[in-house]
Amino acid sequence: MACKSMTGFGRGEAEAGGRQWVAEIRCVNHRYLDLKIKLPKGYAGLEKQARDMVVSTLQRGRVDVSLTVAGDFSDLQKIEVNSSLASTYRDALAKLGKTLNLEDDTTLSHLASYPDVMLLTKQSEDLDAVWPIMKQALGAAVSTCDTMRSQEGDAMAEDLHGRLNSFAELVQRIGDSIPELLERREETLHERLQKLLDNIQLDPGRLAQEVAILADKTDVTEEIVRLESHINQFRSFLEADEATGRKLDFLLQEFLREVNTMASKINDAAIAHIAVDLKAELEKMREQVQNIE
Repeated sequence: MACKSMTGFGRGEAEAGGRQWVAEIRCVNHRYLDLKIKLPKGYAGLEKQARDMVVSTLQRGRVDVSLTVAGDFSDLQKIEVNSSLASTYRDALAKLGKTLNLEDDTTLSHLASYPDVMLLTKQSEDLDAVWPIMKQALGAAVSTCDTMRSQEGDAMAEDLHGRLNSFAELVQRIGDSIPELLERREETLHERLQKLLDNIQLDPGRLAQEVAILADKTDVTEEIVRLESHINQFRSFLEADEATGRKLDFLLQEFLREVNTMASKINDAAIAHIAVDLKAELEKMREQVQNIE
C-alpha cells in the first residue's frame, strides 16, 4: 500500500575527517508541508540542498530537521601573530623600565600572554566538500523516517479498508430496505385514507398517484450511487503512489453530505439508526485520515 502516515522519526549518522555528523527528523500532522531545518553555525549555505533532499520524499506534515556536527576541528584552526602589536608592547615595557629604573626582564612568553598578540582563528570549511558527508547522514535519517511513515501508513490503510467495507455494507442495507419501506408506507397511507374517508371506496388512480409521490420522496438511488462511487474512489486514493490525505478528507465530507441527505429523505427510525452507524464509521475514518500524508 502506498498510503503514508505523517508521523515519524528518523536518525542518520556519518563520519569523515575526524568529524561526526548526526541528522534527526521528527514529523507530526499538519495540513501542509511545514519544514524547519536547524544547521550548525557556519553551515547555513547548505540549507537549500538539505531542504531539497527532504521535500523530495516528505510531502506533507510539520517536519523538524536537526543537523549537528562534533569532533576534531584542529585542521580549521589557525594561530596568527600580531608582530606589530608585540613590538609596541616591547617598546612600551622598555620605556617603562627606564622610567622606573627597573631591569628589563621581558620574555617571549610574557609578550605572547598579552591581549591580541596571539590570535586563534577558525577557518571556514569548504561546503562543497562537506555536503557529501552531511548528505549521507541526512539521507539515512530521511530513509528511516520514510520507512516508519510507510509502515504506519500501511496499518492505517488496512484499518480504513476494513471500515470502508463496513460502511459499504451499511449503505447496501439501506438500499435493500427501501422496497419494504415503501410497501409499509403504502399500507399506512391506505389505512389513513380509509379512516379519513370513513371507508369510502378509494380511487385506485388517486392512490397510485399518492404512492408514486411518496416513492419519489423516499428515493435515495442517486445518493447510494454517489456513495458507491465515493467508496471506489476512496479505495483508489488509498493505493495511489502520491500524497492523497487532503483528497481523502474531502471525500469524507462528501460521504457525510450524502448520508445526511438519505436520512432526511427516508425519515425512518430503523434507517435513522443505520445512518448513525454510518456517521460513526465516518468519524473513525476521519480520525485516521487526519494523519495521512
